[in-house]
Amino acid sequence: MFVISLSSSDGGSRSLLSDDFLETPDDLDINVDDIDTPDDDSLGSLNNGNELEWEGQPEQCAKSCGDGGDGTGRLWRTVIIGDQEHRIDMQVIRPYLRVVTHGGYYGEGLNAIIVFAACYLPDSGCADYNYIMENLFLYVISSLELLVAEDYMIIYLNGATPRRRMPGISWLKRCYQMIERRLRKNLKCLIIAHPSWFIRTVLAISRPFISVKFMDKIRYVQSLEELALIVPMEHVQIPKCVLQ
Repeated sequence: MFVISLSSSDGGSRSLLSDDFLETPDDLDINVDDIDTPDDDSLGSLNNGNELEWEGQPEQCAKSCGDGGDGTGRLWRTVIIGDQEHRIDMQVIRPYLRVVTHGGYYGEGLNAIIVFAACYLPDSGCADYNYIMENLFLYVISSLELLVAEDYMIIYLNGATPRRRMPGISWLKRCYQMIERRLRKNLKCLIIAHPSWFIRTVLAISRPFISVKFMDKIRYVQSLEELALIVPMEHVQIPKCVLQ
């Protein structure tokens, strides 16, 4: 079940991701077997406002999406993921909303293509980085719930993304754990375009908390030309930095 409602009450938030994000010097070798995966953290409330645009079902979108102010000029969105209610600070994540977009459809059943552009993630050195990532995390999960009805595919654009913008293990782990079983089952393929050594290492470290079936759905492509052979590209929004 997924519900979005207006919220006008003021409130704070407590940390959702307390683990440090993975950051590895270029000249350091990682022994995956020696690295422990992060422990589970308590989920907290989060908060802020803009809206993801996608094709199809405008009436459903109008009923399900909404932003509310608290009288101070800040915008908040209340979402229910599973049986827990969270508040998203949409204002603080406004510059990063392009991280997840709808990329059209594929196959005879018009299955959704979800595009995740890592280059739009915040730099880990920016102020309030953890708070931004906490709210962006919930925005991504709630957007996925809205965008996906049946089978779907995720395209992860890793190109032109400096290491300081790549999500850490804690963030990826939370995303995986909060995605409902239905969404995990309906995911047909996770395509990673322009995979770097770093992202391959992060995925290798993530194996202990990701199912074998999920890992089998991951596919790497080295170029946009190779990606175009797999999925229709008419509606896939490729960032200019990736095109270059």
